[in-house]
Amino acid sequence: MIQVYKRMKKMREKYIDTITKLYDYATTVYAKKQYTQWYDTKEGGYTFSSFKNRCDALSKTLTQYGIGVGDKVAILSQSMPNWSVAFFATVSFGRISIPILPDSSENEVTNIINHSESKVIFVSKRLASKVSQEVMDKMTLVIDLDTLEIIKEDEDKFTCDGRTATPTPEDIATIIYTSGTTGSAKGVVLSHRNLTSNVITCYHACKRTDKDRWLSILPMAHTLEMTLGMLYPMYAGATVYYLPKPPVASLLLKAMQIVRPTTMLTVPMIIEKVYKGSVLPTIKKSRTLSWMNEHMNTLMCRIIGMKLKKTFGGRVTFYGIGGAKLDPEVESFLLKAKFPYAIGYGLTETSPLLGYAMHGWRAVGSFGYPVYNVKLKLYNVNPETGEGEVVAKGPNVMLGYYKDPVRTKSVFTEDGWFRTSDIAVVDEKGRYYIKGRNSNMILGPSGENIYPEEIENVLNNVEGVSESIVVERDGRLVALVQPMENFIQWDKASEDKFYENLNNWKAKILSVTNKNVNKSSQVSSVEVMKEPFEKTATQKIRRFKYKDSAPTVEEQKRNEK
Repeated sequence: MIQVYKRMKKMREKYIDTITKLYDYATTVYAKKQYTQWYDTKEGGYTFSSFKNRCDALSKTLTQYGIGVGDKVAILSQSMPNWSVAFFATVSFGRISIPILPDSSENEVTNIINHSESKVIFVSKRLASKVSQEVMDKMTLVIDLDTLEIIKEDEDKFTCDGRTATPTPEDIATIIYTSGTTGSAKGVVLSHRNLTSNVITCYHACKRTDKDRWLSILPMAHTLEMTLGMLYPMYAGATVYYLPKPPVASLLLKAMQIVRPTTMLTVPMIIEKVYKGSVLPTIKKSRTLSWMNEHMNTLMCRIIGMKLKKTFGGRVTFYGIGGAKLDPEVESFLLKAKFPYAIGYGLTETSPLLGYAMHGWRAVGSFGYPVYNVKLKLYNVNPETGEGEVVAKGPNVMLGYYKDPVRTKSVFTEDGWFRTSDIAVVDEKGRYYIKGRNSNMILGPSGENIYPEEIENVLNNVEGVSESIVVERDGRLVALVQPMENFIQWDKASEDKFYENLNNWKAKILSVTNKNVNKSSQVSSVEVMKEPFEKTATQKIRRFKYKDSAPTVEEQKRNEK
């Protein structure tokens, strides 16, 4: 039997082209190994064998209520072991999963349910309030994801024949709804081949085994965590650990010490907060480190890097960063610190991985090279700047947008390349560098292309700035900045000194920024945001929300009164 298992491992890349085959393979080969569990207890988690038993039983329940091939099943929950149970009990048997991001509003949940024509929803207790009575009434089944118990059932549908079937590689596995940063929701249709091909791509990018330990901190409804954090560990036979609450710093630090993960997937914001909130203050408070920072910067970064690894549990060999562009200053530090970070580039529409940079391939600001089995090139290249839109071809590229053929057609070139909308350049070594998104680009007064992301990289490194966006208003560039926590004492906003200090800080931001950007990218004014920016699941700011004037601090204060 051991020899059979070894042969299956060698052949799995050619064999696994559907979620069903991945499910059958993993639950056979790794049957006794732990697949999922909470970070501090084994209760509520699953071995691969018990996972299969639970999924098979749940699929039979769906069948009894007439939920069969092609029917849509929604999942609304924070990340947990039962999330993957709901997904595999749905997709492995020919049904279609509709993951819903946990930060979706009640209105967004209702719209997704209606547009997708979902018949069943798995919902956690924490997010149950987002399911309206209207949605509850039309569901055949509503299932509590914490316990997998039925909350609501349509008894008239019981004993109906919900036929299941073995899906083909081209069959739909999931439809992921994303509003991105531009506001208009899209249902991204991903096939079994899309997802499984990207799992194999992940394996070629960074080989993980059944000895690896994942710590999951991103929403599983996002394709980054779904593919790299749920499907890939199944392919590798690895264990995934989950947090019962949002990953605030205190809980995350505790979990990393208990789990001691080898593998983590994050968005830039997390490591950027560690750098700005912990690394920089530590350097400033220490005379020795301050001196080393000026005279022996690389050695200092290496020393801090070793301590950082211990903070992350001491065993991390792959710290994947994706979903948005990493701050160049932070990446420069990680590179010198020899921290085992990797950059991943992709979109929901590409399942998601398109490009990556690891080890010696890394360079500040670059996402590296195309991943295995995917082709990338620049489209409509500007001969003067070398800038062009990144376009992609590969088995991971989506089938299209659900019920939206016009939008689907608009994101493909005439010869079938998927248009990412990201503008990039390629260096002499073939590495890609994203300049900004086509949809974010601002046309300057003399016809020059202005990428707000480049200005924001400068803004975010001004003292006191946590994050920022640059928008165009009346032909002028305006910077909206979010101060670091406790940097501004908002409780003293009634004092004249408060506004004097605030204006001095805004003047400093303007001065530092405009000294470090070209003439066409000069910022005209700065607005300080008291409330956090509204963001997507991967912590990208929803830019469309801030196109028009945001209330100033003074206006915010008046509104509070």
